[in-house]
Amino acid sequence: MQLWVGLGNPGAQYAMNRHNVGFMVLDTMADMHGFGPVQKKFQGWLQEGRIGTQKILLLKPATFMNESGRAVGEAMRFYKLGLDALTVFHDELDLAPFKVKVKQGGGTAGHNGLRSIDQHLGADFRRVRLGIGHPGHKDRVTGYVLGNYAKAEIDDLSGMLGAISAEAEWLANEDGTRFMNNVAMRQQI
Repeated sequence: MQLWVGLGNPGAQYAMNRHNVGFMVLDTMADMHGFGPVQKKFQGWLQEGRIGTQKILLLKPATFMNESGRAVGEAMRFYKLGLDALTVFHDELDLAPFKVKVKQGGGTAGHNGLRSIDQHLGADFRRVRLGIGHPGHKDRVTGYVLGNYAKAEIDDLSGMLGAISAEAEWLANEDGTRFMNNVAMRQQI
């Protein structure tokens, strides 16, 4: 069993924020792979299903981003999972928009959701970094990250979400390299 966490902020006003792309990935996966109904558990929203032969739990913390670790920690302890079973999908300023990279462990790069999970569980979990690009100056980061995707970006966003979901079985089977390559080929970026 694996726990896949999408990072975002709860509430309709945040739904299309770049910071909520982790939530968007999980919603797309749940739809594409026929996951069960949403359950309110672990201070978040949980869905159970399968991707290929692997049982996957999808968790969207209902806490705000900087408290994500509480929800993730609760779920990990309840299911008695080790960090090797955890994958976190999050926005990444240091990647070009719509690029997707898988990374094991590492720092938080100022990401409050990652920092919270790191504080609750440690840093050695798999991350799926979802590129949102950088606005160019550090003073513009907060507004950019909490801003909505532009209308001109929606097709590329949909393409990325669809590619990740279509290739998720590689990720479920621990083949991050094949997952990244196939996502990139689907996107042709």
